[in-house]
Amino acid sequence: MRVAGAQIPVLTEIKANVAAIERAIDYAAGEHADVLLTPEGSLSGYTPEFDSDAVNQALERITKKAREANLGLALGTCFVELEDGLCYNQIRFYDKHGEYLGFHSKTLRCGTLEDQPKGEINHYSATPLSVRSMGGISIGGLICNDLWANPACTPMPDPHLTQQLTQMGAKIIFHAVNGGRSGNEWSEVNWRFHESNLRMRARSGRLWIVTVDNCHPPEWPCSSPSGVVRPNGDWVVQTRPKGEQFFVCDIEAEEGANA
Repeated sequence: MRVAGAQIPVLTEIKANVAAIERAIDYAAGEHADVLLTPEGSLSGYTPEFDSDAVNQALERITKKAREANLGLALGTCFVELEDGLCYNQIRFYDKHGEYLGFHSKTLRCGTLEDQPKGEINHYSATPLSVRSMGGISIGGLICNDLWANPACTPMPDPHLTQQLTQMGAKIIFHAVNGGRSGNEWSEVNWRFHESNLRMRARSGRLWIVTVDNCHPPEWPCSSPSGVVRPNGDWVVQTRPKGEQFFVCDIEAEEGANA
């Protein structure tokens, strides 16, 4: 599988987000990628307060462009599902032919560490963890805190979702990130925590992790590296920590990879 990743700005303006994703699609298509991963909330913005009709129209535009480019998507967005009317923080999966494969919803939704937590845990619903096949390879999705279970903002136990996906047969995890940061010392501490978790969980689960973060604002480093980690915990590709960055990597799900 030839994977592409887009470390792009994620704003609350859907038109600007669409433009960034379209730049990423153009890059991925030019590199003959099979699938493109975008950050958490990259279409809608990372917020439960979005124009659902506008997101649906934007989704139709993005999926049409990807389908015409023969490009699969692992698309980060918040989305209201028509079937149940609930809002989910999702990665929506599409194959190269534009067929919708389903979504992963963020499980470890962040919140305060109180008896009655406050935060996104109250705004988004969740569905059971699952895997799906893309191009004959079993894949899974995780969103930001799903992977590292930051002890400062996780009001539930860590279920070790990477290990669960391994047990379910996943070979590749697509990990969409949109982490908080301020450019201060603790932003650097968080970066090291996130980077270590990516490597350790890839190694312990013996699977590939493809990960991308939001790069807005551009003057601050991202909250986490973007790139691809091997099953042995080594980076194959890692982008620069600031600004819009794209990458592509060839993955052999069982043995090796060439960037």
